Amino acid sequence: MSSPEALTVLVSTRAVLTLPDDSLLLTPASISISPAIGKIVAIVAAVLPRTSFPSTATYINYGSKLLIPGLVDAHVHLNEPGRTEWEGFNTGTRAAASGGVTTVVDMPLNAIPPTTTLAGFQEKLAASRDQCWVDVGFYGGVIPGNADQLLPLVEAGVRGFKGFLIESGVEEFPAISSADIELAMKTLNGTPTTLMFHAEMIPPITDSVGDAVQVSQPPLAPKGTLKEYQTFLESRPPSFETYAIEEILSLAPLANNLHLHIVHLSATQAIPIIKEARQRGINITAETCFHYLGLAAEGVEDGDCRYKCCPPIREQLNQDGLWEELQAEDSCIKTIVSDHSPCTPELKLLPPHLQTMDSYPNIHHSDSGIDMRADLELEQKPPAGSSEGDFFAAWGGISSVGLGLPILHSSAKKRAAAGHKLIPNIVDIVRLCSQATAKQVGLSHRKGALKVGMDADICIFDDTEEWVLQSRGMHWKNRCSPWEGHQFTGRVKETWLRGHKVFEHGGANAGFIGMSPIGAAIVEKRIA
Repeated sequence: MSSPEALTVLVSTRAVLTLPDDSLLLTPASISISPAIGKIVAIVAAVLPRTSFPSTATYINYGSKLLIPGLVDAHVHLNEPGRTEWEGFNTGTRAAASGGVTTVVDMPLNAIPPTTTLAGFQEKLAASRDQCWVDVGFYGGVIPGNADQLLPLVEAGVRGFKGFLIESGVEEFPAISSADIELAMKTLNGTPTTLMFHAEMIPPITDSVGDAVQVSQPPLAPKGTLKEYQTFLESRPPSFETYAIEEILSLAPLANNLHLHIVHLSATQAIPIIKEARQRGINITAETCFHYLGLAAEGVEDGDCRYKCCPPIREQLNQDGLWEELQAEDSCIKTIVSDHSPCTPELKLLPPHLQTMDSYPNIHHSDSGIDMRADLELEQKPPAGSSEGDFFAAWGGISSVGLGLPILHSSAKKRAAAGHKLIPNIVDIVRLCSQATAKQVGLSHRKGALKVGMDADICIFDDTEEWVLQSRGMHWKNRCSPWEGHQFTGRVKETWLRGHKVFEHGGANAGFIGMSPIGAAIVEKRIA
């Protein structure tokens, strides 16, 4: 244990603690942390007075504000290097810190080069150096022809792998075939990692016009104008997800000792398929996203491409089914993540009345201090001849890293007020967004829990404050998000990373503490 002089004590009448059996308990607590070693060194499930601690200790009483473990967002696109105009380590992790997220795991695509080779991973690490406001783990990618890179990436410390069963929208990360999946499964079987899938696949239907995902030609022949959200929604039906998941499950017996995972599950029709497979002993889980739980197709204005993502935001009835599954005893949805997938506002092709002044910065950012001219040359431009409000031509992705806690808490309160039963509480949110996400990426030995010996990653959350998100309140690089204008109940007041406060709402420097970020790249080899 560190010396008494190094102690910081955080006290509240409400904290979500992790017990020795990994169950969670909402209780008063006094949490002693050591900034010197970055760990939680003692916890008492009671509010102890200032006099219980050495006079040299820093003592902070948060009253009834919630103390919860920092969130682990296990699905974030930081895009640097290569598309740093879309997002970067500095801005993306600042946004995470502002929302109580203390660990993000970076997806292997939209950076150039993608994290599909050991060399690409090393470039990614070099770009991240001295830029991260929270700790950052990394996924590797599965693409055709890179099977020989998978085990070297495991050794280098990636937390898992992701592949697409449908075109990703960027040419350097192509979709994988069943043969590629089979090879990846055989290569990774028995390895402490997770093989994840963007599970959309075009079924053998007659009115398909091909696998054109991010360009104006829709995957299915359109039934309406390209500016109508319903046209886009119908072009990516639930059968895309169910067909892809059935294909994955048909190959699963090749990898009995490998964790399989479906990212950003949208369609509830896939849930019974996954549950039946789990009952047969297949180790497969799923995640869903904040936007699928807080947004519904009925609320999307035609032409508002801020809402475009793949799989799409579906109808309210589908959303209700996702919420119900979260509370099921045998739920296959184990985690909730942001899938923060930003781009420059121009690529969203918004009509003029949906554009905000802050959405179109006049300067080009360089988070890494690297010559950005190459990035600017590589930046994807809107397709030639495309029009404003075209859901098929606009880039698909939702910006929301750092908003997850307010989204879930606010949405749960609204559902409770509407008479819905089985609403997740703050303990459930911690389980889904901290504890289980840490486990999903092999970090449960140090992240996602308020427990002695864990990293002192702590979020202070005022679950009563009401506020509205404006563009100036977005901390990611490009201030363009469907969450703009939404009213939330609950705001993150402080974020502590390994015993040091890194964010304080309302503080100087937009709330970000210190002259330089202290987040670190997580490159320890995964062992569980």
